[in-house]
Amino acid sequence: MARRLRPVGLDFVDSAPLRLVFASQVSAPPDVVYRALADEVESLPGWFTSVTEARPVDGGAGRVVRLKGGIVFRETVVAREPGERYAYRVDETNAPGMTALLEEWRLTPAGTGTRVQWTFATDGGALFRFTVRLGRAGVGRAFRGAVRKLGRRLAGTAGTAA
Repeated sequence: MARRLRPVGLDFVDSAPLRLVFASQVSAPPDVVYRALADEVESLPGWFTSVTEARPVDGGAGRVVRLKGGIVFRETVVAREPGERYAYRVDETNAPGMTALLEEWRLTPAGTGTRVQWTFATDGGALFRFTVRLGRAGVGRAFRGAVRKLGRRLAGTAGTAA
């Protein structure tokens, strides 16, 4: 089932052959957004609807994430900078064609809220790269929808994310 991926470091976020970068804004401050990303892992399916399950493993040093459609990722957290950055690489997956993946969440103060930037840095075979490029718009919609839901969750009311 699971295949090992190439281990990559934080520099992969800039050097990956394929990078998808999306940004949105929420009204919550960076430390609150960071807690939702890094400390409340099991709440991920409640605001990122592509995710069906997320749980910390290895005492919080890693995560297991399941997506709709049956894709599973076993991840290692590679950056924990409270209020600023949270990043993890995928070590094992059942996703076909992928050879490396690192995701980085950057948080920047924006007025009274936070600019949330998500970078999906990946590599794989030609068909995999083509498919990811083809799905870019859908991934962007999923990210923006997730950040909107996260913003509502953090504010406790509707309509707080831009």
